Amino acid sequence: MLLLLVHKEAALEPQRPAVGYNSLQLSDDHDVSVIQARKKQHSVFWIKTEAQPTFSLLRKGIMDIEAYLERIGYKKSRNKLDLETLTDILQHQIRAVPFENLNIHCGEAMDLGLEAIFDQVVRRNRGGWCLQVNHLLYWALTTMGFETTMLGGYVYSTPAKKYSTGMIHLLLQVTIDGRNYIVDAGFGRSYQMWQPLELISGKDQPQVPCIFRLTEENGFWYLDQIRRDQYIPNKEFLNSDLLEDSKYRKIYSFTLEPRTIEDFESMNTYLQTSPASVFTSKSFCSLQTPDGVHCLVGCTLTYRRFNYKDNTDLIEFKTLNEEEIEKVLKNIFNVSLERKLIPKHGDRFFTI
Repeated sequence: MLLLLVHKEAALEPQRPAVGYNSLQLSDDHDVSVIQARKKQHSVFWIKTEAQPTFSLLRKGIMDIEAYLERIGYKKSRNKLDLETLTDILQHQIRAVPFENLNIHCGEAMDLGLEAIFDQVVRRNRGGWCLQVNHLLYWALTTMGFETTMLGGYVYSTPAKKYSTGMIHLLLQVTIDGRNYIVDAGFGRSYQMWQPLELISGKDQPQVPCIFRLTEENGFWYLDQIRRDQYIPNKEFLNSDLLEDSKYRKIYSFTLEPRTIEDFESMNTYLQTSPASVFTSKSFCSLQTPDGVHCLVGCTLTYRRFNYKDNTDLIEFKTLNEEEIEKVLKNIFNVSLERKLIPKHGDRFFTI
């Protein structure tokens, strides 16, 4: 058994626990690498293992699973590592943590660091995009004891009729009692899964938003959805570029190769800086509810009620002014921004 201690000035002293820091025991068969980092005249150590392919800062009090659970409103027992608990955690997160990119349009960065994400989502009551909210979910599930793996996805572009060449989406695989499930809290809008999807090829998996289907071909997995008809009572929005017009929609592809957050660093920079990115083209915020989903894109607010009647979704539109946007963010999305938002509705393809 290998005992590692994190201590001020990089002292490793197995016989004397470091005050204010945690110790970690790892089994001998783990591949452990220790990287020293200095900050404010203190030394900390980062541990990387095959069992958890991400870096964890071993300092007491920085990451608090109880604070995360309080943030998403989860109050049930977390002693059972079963599908019911996993589903509850996913549903609580997608109804409490918005899928949003507002930092970009407030002049701030979309940070991939786990502590920065925790601060943004848990302490500052914000959301984030897939690379952030699924990174946080990965940490939470792993901390709870779920066998969780990061995967990388390639998002389907409807205008280009092909999947992205770059790995721009982060999703998770969770294994429970020998069965594998895809878990994703970071696609938002009407494409967001509400329950984990069992990793079975060709099986329709009905959920409240739609019917999801996973298909495997030559080592690649494809996530698609079968959508309902939609009714838009606001006639002036019948031709809105935000409306999805496909009944069968390809969402993304992925492989089962384990990833680490470092695999997404270059793409994280590109997506928030390139003029070709949809994330720089449009400001958006999306939050699931018990029967639908709110979306704010630029100055356009929508609410989709799933299956409101006759296998049809109801979509209501409203155009907001600047003052209304601030109120809507606070009252509907529970988001209070620290910097001024510049709403943007550019020409890049983005549907709700």
